[in-house]
Amino acid sequence: MAQRNKYDIDEELETPFNFKHLRRSYVYIRRQLKKMLFALALSCVSSIVALTVPQMVERAIDVCVPNKDYSGLFILAALTAAAIVGSIMLAKARAHIMVKVGQDIVFDIRSDLFAHMQQLPFTYYDSRPHGKILVRVVQYVNTVSNMLSNGIIDFILEIFNLVFIVIFMLFTSPRLALVVLAGLPVLFAVLFSIKPAQRRAWQAVSNKNSNLNAYTAESINGMRITQVFTREKANAEIFRRLASNSRRAWIKASMISNLVWVSVDNISQVITAFLYVVGVLWTYPAVSFGVILAMGNYSWRFWQPINRLSQIYNDFLTAIAYLERIFDTMDEPVVIGDAPDAYELPQIKGDVTFENVTFGYDGDNYVLKDLSFSIPAGKSVALVGPTGAGKTTVVNLISRFYDINGGRILIDGHDISKVTLHSLRSQMGIMLQDSFIFSGTVAENIKYGRLDASDGQIAAAAGVVHADEFIGQMGEKYGTEIKERGSRLSQGQKQLLSFARTIISDPKILILDEATSSIDTKTELYVQEGINHLLSGRTSFIIAHRLSTIRHCDRIMYIKDQGVSEYGTHDELMALNGDYCQLYRSQLQEL
Repeated sequence: MAQRNKYDIDEELETPFNFKHLRRSYVYIRRQLKKMLFALALSCVSSIVALTVPQMVERAIDVCVPNKDYSGLFILAALTAAAIVGSIMLAKARAHIMVKVGQDIVFDIRSDLFAHMQQLPFTYYDSRPHGKILVRVVQYVNTVSNMLSNGIIDFILEIFNLVFIVIFMLFTSPRLALVVLAGLPVLFAVLFSIKPAQRRAWQAVSNKNSNLNAYTAESINGMRITQVFTREKANAEIFRRLASNSRRAWIKASMISNLVWVSVDNISQVITAFLYVVGVLWTYPAVSFGVILAMGNYSWRFWQPINRLSQIYNDFLTAIAYLERIFDTMDEPVVIGDAPDAYELPQIKGDVTFENVTFGYDGDNYVLKDLSFSIPAGKSVALVGPTGAGKTTVVNLISRFYDINGGRILIDGHDISKVTLHSLRSQMGIMLQDSFIFSGTVAENIKYGRLDASDGQIAAAAGVVHADEFIGQMGEKYGTEIKERGSRLSQGQKQLLSFARTIISDPKILILDEATSSIDTKTELYVQEGINHLLSGRTSFIIAHRLSTIRHCDRIMYIKDQGVSEYGTHDELMALNGDYCQLYRSQLQEL
């Protein structure tokens, strides 16, 4: 698992710079290879056509003008125009193909990355700011896709251009061609001296942008708390600091990267000027004026792909830094997954058994140790105890959101670590403490876990918990659009919708974690009726701080000191006069 970090802590790269990231990315290139090769062919033809223009200029100056061959001039002008237009049209066709290729690569990488993230355990999301995860899926993938599509094609094309320009130069004037090529050793020395600082600079940009994105996401999610505690100015100051860090990092990286094209530009200008000096003073009239002009044109064209290659090199270094983070996410192990020999869990009755279960979130710091109990099918069990004792941990382990450190958890005699996750969780109805509501309609939220549910089943599920009362007051009723996280719903309404979402899945094992914590007393009475109806015939685990809601459960377990300290019915535990009895009486005194 990657190290824990906050929004203001830079992420560390786990691997040094190497080309394995490019090799791994070939799987995405291979899917688009035919289109990319066709686009490259179009680009090559376009470049060759464009390179004939200086030859026609040379012939016009050296042959047609001295001989006053006007018809020849018109023919060359027409051929030049045709070459320019043809080159543009071929380049346009290539660009159209590569736009689609680039977007297909974006789709493939983003789909694979998101699919992998769906399988990562809770611990992955618990240890990272969500904004830093989001920036990898959106921004980094966009940058990388451009490098994998246009970047690679452009790199090959510019190399191709250089080779053909050199061939045309050598064909036109070998001596002047050597003058142009003399600037390359100087350029390579500059590039290799800048490379290390350039990579570090763009890694810093990636880190600072990631930090800024993480803080922005966190601030948006916590805006209500921000305004409640009047933290607007303090948060704005933090944002300005992070934005300033991002700006400084980008400016520094840009300045270092600009040294490349500045070097290319200066070297090209010096070489071109020297070319004309050599052409006029040392080779003229042995070399014609038309040849000198043609070589000047080729020199300009020669340094254009060099300049373009320097820009591709900059983009390449930036994209590599992003690729490292994308593959870092893809390399996160799927800790909670199907075993190689996992089998489908058959239809269950609901017997649940813990056999010497030991579990801790952090190494040997165990929350539960050697916990054992057995719940027959169809029985309801309440989990109570002090905060942090492990009540939610128990139900999370039944659902296999975490893997245990020791022991076994059995459902109908099947070890849950040996069955597929889908077959396990599809037979459970789980309502967690966080009543998360998705953007979409009311009906879509209720049938989230059962997409084939009919309108009647949706309405029936809402009716069990009396959610239909407030739904009926909405403008479009079950078709009403709900904003992200249910921003216009009360906490109680969110919880009722979550309850209906759990009910409609018709589970064999039901888990309710603080299911009525945000519901008013009147509504709680209605919901309790629904719960009693729902619990009938199902194995149920209920966590509730209000003990009045669980006193009728078949069994009550008091979780304490890494295990179960008391176990029995409400009356039995009251007779024990232990922890449960004291807790129950303290709540009665508060009423």
